Amino acid sequence: MRSSRLLAGTAALALLPLSAFAQAAPVTKLDSGDTAWMLTASMLVLMMTIPGAALFYGGMVRAKNLLSVMMQCFAITALITVLWIVYGYSLAFSTEGMRAGITGWHSFIGGLDRAMLAGLTPDSRYQTVPESVYVMFQLTFAIITPVLIVGAYAERMRFAAMLWFSALWFTLVYLPIAHMVWSGPGSLLGDLGVLDFAGGTVVHINAGVAGLVACLVIGKRRGWPHTHMPPHNLGYTVIGASLLWLGWFGFNAGSAVAANGSAGMAMLVTQIATAAAAIGWTAVEWTIHKRASVLGIASGAVAGLVAVTPAAGTCGPGGALLIGLAAGAICFFTATRLKYRLGYDDTLDVFGVHAIAGIVGALLTGPFAAASLGGFGHVASAWGQLWIQAKGVGFTIAWSALLSVAILKLLDRTLGLRVDAEQEQMGLDLAEHEERAYDLQR
Repeated sequence: MRSSRLLAGTAALALLPLSAFAQAAPVTKLDSGDTAWMLTASMLVLMMTIPGAALFYGGMVRAKNLLSVMMQCFAITALITVLWIVYGYSLAFSTEGMRAGITGWHSFIGGLDRAMLAGLTPDSRYQTVPESVYVMFQLTFAIITPVLIVGAYAERMRFAAMLWFSALWFTLVYLPIAHMVWSGPGSLLGDLGVLDFAGGTVVHINAGVAGLVACLVIGKRRGWPHTHMPPHNLGYTVIGASLLWLGWFGFNAGSAVAANGSAGMAMLVTQIATAAAAIGWTAVEWTIHKRASVLGIASGAVAGLVAVTPAAGTCGPGGALLIGLAAGAICFFTATRLKYRLGYDDTLDVFGVHAIAGIVGALLTGPFAAASLGGFGHVASAWGQLWIQAKGVGFTIAWSALLSVAILKLLDRTLGLRVDAEQEQMGLDLAEHEERAYDLQR
């Protein structure tokens, strides 16, 4: 009897490690609700590029350049899709050689073990959704990021140079930053503790800084700022901004990778911050100019969408309200004052809205993730996290700026970046594509 009890006790002790392991690493099962939501979120984010960004940007350029902007958005969508499958997903999300707390080569960039989506099957899982769905979801982020840069050099970059720039920038700038932030334990900025729920650093600061560099390297549009260059169709811009607002729910709430409370809160705070930023921009504009413009309220809404992106998974409603108000008010000045003061021709205010709102949002993510300020981020210190966020922002700015300069200078010396004076005067629709957006003679 005594020996049997001893044997039973020994067996129980032997099973303890197995039980503990099973609790620490549960086997994930496919969840149909999560999968349905992520399929929907992927479509919403793709809609942000085509037609969302295409209409938003297209309405703000002159009529002679409408098709060129739309073509750039469409072509980048196709180009990045192919590159993502060939090597992009692997370099961004491969965890080969990564170990938590150890900095090495793969803390900066993934391996090529998942090139051509090697190992992907219908049964592959990422958390509770098919990995194929996660591949598609992250692809939509990879597409829209270089598309955002289009707004900075619109109306003057050659189409061939734009394709080469987008491909090289995606490879050398986007993929490493995405890996350093989102690939998990062992990633450089992830191990540092940088919070970026849906792309404040990876997407918006990254693209916005590249946009500033691009417009500086390429130079001003001929006639700017002395020649008046108003948007040719603000109706398109409002439709585009509305599609961006709607699609951003997939962008932010989809980053929960589940149909759960985190996704629900991300959707709510996205709505709050966007509305607050639209009001913030309009209030400042009304105070200064004694009017409220359609372009202003649309731009303010985009600033709010950008700013709440890194914080969407960790801030509460109150934090979202303050983040949105701050982003709307600040971006009014950077988009309407700063570029004229400093003399850089950021055509559609990519730096003034995306980079600046991204910086505001990424920094404020730190304190507003703290429970004491209504957040859900489980951070040790609100101000300590602010410092961590600042380091992440600074690193992203430096990485994007330096590599963007190198890529643009290389292309300028080989292909040439800019159309000639006659082509720019004619408009890129005819000069590059031999087509018109509007045939008014019929």
